Amino acid sequence: MSKNKNQKKAEDKIEKEEIVDETIEKQSKATEKEDVNENKPTTEELLAQEKDRFLRLFAEFENYKRRTIKERLDLYKSANKELMSALLPVLDDFERALSEIKKAEDNELFKGVDLIFTKFRSTLDQKGLTVMEVNQGDIFDAEIHQAITQIPSPAPELKGKIIDVIEKGYTLGEGIVRFPKVIVGN
Repeated sequence: MSKNKNQKKAEDKIEKEEIVDETIEKQSKATEKEDVNENKPTTEELLAQEKDRFLRLFAEFENYKRRTIKERLDLYKSANKELMSALLPVLDDFERALSEIKKAEDNELFKGVDLIFTKFRSTLDQKGLTVMEVNQGDIFDAEIHQAITQIPSPAPELKGKIIDVIEKGYTLGEGIVRFPKVIVGN
């Protein structure tokens, strides 16, 4: 009898352990399902994520377009700047030629060269090239003037000011193509 009792107790113990194991297993499966459901985003969340991703991508593309347009304009301006820089010595030569022809008092030659100079100058003006206005007595500014030399000023009020302009300066749009070359009094 005691064997039967011990055997029955052992069977009961095994049965209880099986029930406990089954219960633990069911609870763990239920917990896993809840974890999966908690981690799985809802349709609204997925839609919001995709909408956010789309808006960021669209904004990035708009920035790219603006940047490339700006780069293209800068390239166009710099190409113009190089061309204008190359044409400035020709413009200077025209001005010197006009002053020499004027001294020779040949009116017909002067009119012809002046006509060509005027057309050339107006074409450059249309493309945005402008002369920087620098006069004797203006205050010297190292940001916009290039000092060739300093000489003793002929008058005390010309100290630190421009005494003479050797070469004209030009701007193209907002940038300086060539700085005016000046003599400064000290």
